[in-house]
Amino acid sequence: MELRQVEHFLAVAEEMSFSRATERAHVVQSALSASIAKLERELGVRLFDRSRQQIRLTAAGERFRGHAYEVLRATRAAAESVVEFRGTLSGTVDFGALISYGPLDVAGALGEFHRAHPFVRLRLRLSQAGASAYLSALVEGSLDLALVSKPNRFPPQLDLRLLFEEPMVFVCRPDHPLADRARLDVAGLAEEELVGFPPEFGLRRLMDEAFHVAGARPQTRYEVPAGYAAIAELVANGLGTAFMPLSEARRFPSLRPVELTDQILWRVYLAAPPPDQMTPAATRLADTLLDAAARQQD
Repeated sequence: MELRQVEHFLAVAEEMSFSRATERAHVVQSALSASIAKLERELGVRLFDRSRQQIRLTAAGERFRGHAYEVLRATRAAAESVVEFRGTLSGTVDFGALISYGPLDVAGALGEFHRAHPFVRLRLRLSQAGASAYLSALVEGSLDLALVSKPNRFPPQLDLRLLFEEPMVFVCRPDHPLADRARLDVAGLAEEELVGFPPEFGLRRLMDEAFHVAGARPQTRYEVPAGYAAIAELVANGLGTAFMPLSEARRFPSLRPVELTDQILWRVYLAAPPPDQMTPAATRLADTLLDAAARQQD
């Protein structure tokens, strides 16, 4: 078994398409197919079910995938440790980003890291499936680090460090009947037509739980799997109201933020594998982000 075969397998497993995997692996499709076929012969099992229009992993393929990520992670860590020994950090860090960073200057932290380690390649990933997808990717090894908000589970094999927290506010147009209120109860907002994120997003779960605790059910009319700018535009055009972290609400001066009576805190964590499973480059990036969060709180 060759490392290249493992890389080809993971490219197909993640893309679920040989044509897209060839673009990612920078090989022609015939070479990729031959590589996968050779790997299957060596293992004595089928890794992919090709009997349908869309290929799928077999049970053996699912089992092999987890180990394949471990092989790549260990190989990268070994190579980067030698480079670090020589005094120059290099390699690739796959980083799961959020739609919003709140008060944390993530772009500034990434810039600081790039200036200090210009030979490290950063690959930013943005998942439409929210924190759960990032946590699964970290466990299986396809991500090195991720920012997560209100994860619905905390896998015991991962480390989660709180980066910051800030209060949520109700956001509406200035001519909305509730715009001039000093504070609002969540339960009293159950009849509002809300613009929010899909259920997989941490912020959506945070507010759904707040309504549940208050004995009410939110009416989320529009689900937007995009940034706060899109939500703000819908609110500004009268399609509904929304909840936002305070730092985000302040970015839209045409809207009116209103405090909530019971403080609801949005918390963002840095999720990573245990230190002994992290590459040197990922460790340095994690340290940079944690330092940036500490400075932001000072």
